[in-house]
Amino acid sequence: MVELVRRDLVVRYKRSVLGIAWTMLSPLLNMIALAFVFSTVLKGGIPYYAVYLLCGLLFWSFFSQTTGHAASLTLEAAETTKKVYVPRSVFVAEAVGVGTVNVVLGLVPLALIVLFSGHPFRWTWLFLPVSLVIGMVFSAGVGLFVFTLASRFIDVKETYLVLLQVVFFLTPIVYDSSMVPGRFRWIVRLNPMTYLVEVFRAPLYNGWLPGYKTLTFSILAAVGSLVVGWLFYASRIDAYGARS
Repeated sequence: MVELVRRDLVVRYKRSVLGIAWTMLSPLLNMIALAFVFSTVLKGGIPYYAVYLLCGLLFWSFFSQTTGHAASLTLEAAETTKKVYVPRSVFVAEAVGVGTVNVVLGLVPLALIVLFSGHPFRWTWLFLPVSLVIGMVFSAGVGLFVFTLASRFIDVKETYLVLLQVVFFLTPIVYDSSMVPGRFRWIVRLNPMTYLVEVFRAPLYNGWLPGYKTLTFSILAAVGSLVVGWLFYASRIDAYGARS
């Protein structure tokens, strides 16, 4: 699996002008554009908005890129397993591994934004590995699900990417959940990404550890995602002409 991750990173960036630096530059450019819109035009009133936004975007990018990449690996998995037996779940693990490398690299521009904005670094940053593990487990479950569907239906990836855009705006990333009108807050509360983003952002931006309810919901969402994703993968992958 480590070799697959290394190969994926090399292939992805070898023809890029900026190379792997693009992993750090991409969320930074997105943050600048969104920060301008929401802090200057809409005046959201969130202190250190650039830091707030980039913390949320980093986790979202990790999740969306990891699961989207998993959906795109079906052809590669089919070709590889024709030559040598490899459990197809390894390709989902590859996507998670690549996403983890990317999010760790993305911490570099975040640290620079924190430094230049005057936002304090706090000891709660040490909680980040726990946040990443929870995110990895959740992303692996969703990745297994979309990978299995994409193995059968060729338009799954495109449909999934559209769905991701909807979920993005239903998740408190560019805004704070307190800004959502009361009658719509149930949508935010039912969205598991709300808790996963908060578990990642609270230690970095707020300087405190996630509350026990947020942490509990995020862990339950992660474990539930992995269980459902694996069961769906294990029950369907043979029916789609692949060995599990």
